[in-house]
Amino acid sequence: MITLDIPGYRQFLLKHLVLDYNGTLARDGIVLSGVKESLNQLSKSIQIHIITADTFGEARAGLEGVNGDLTILPKENQDTGKREFVKQLGSASAVCIGNGRNDRLMLKEAALGIAVILEEGAAAETLLAADVVCTSITAACELLTNPLRLVATLRS
Repeated sequence: MITLDIPGYRQFLLKHLVLDYNGTLARDGIVLSGVKESLNQLSKSIQIHIITADTFGEARAGLEGVNGDLTILPKENQDTGKREFVKQLGSASAVCIGNGRNDRLMLKEAALGIAVILEEGAAAETLLAADVVCTSITAACELLTNPLRLVATLRS
């Protein structure tokens, strides 16, 4: 569990990290450099969940060796499927990371939503649903391994 008390903002007791795959952890279905290491480091303190439609069919192979659970959702209604997944885990104890329009509802639902802007971009609606925006997935993960960075960003 990751605990945070952010002055003037809120307190977090985070048990679950839910991440989108394509555009967040991978580009064109291929896992980005440093992702596996970052996720395995985080898995020591928080449960990892990767949720995707697996557009390129590479998620299972790409995540081999990662300490986390992979969930492949139907291609239809991705946005509501991801939000419902977070609700079932417990929204109050979830942090979500994503970039696509289909990630906006899960970022809004989660206790903490982090949007990432990588090579494929990020949906404007998703950026508005996020608490924090990062320019790399490793930077987003480092916010959780170095929580004082979140305090510096979100405090009043």
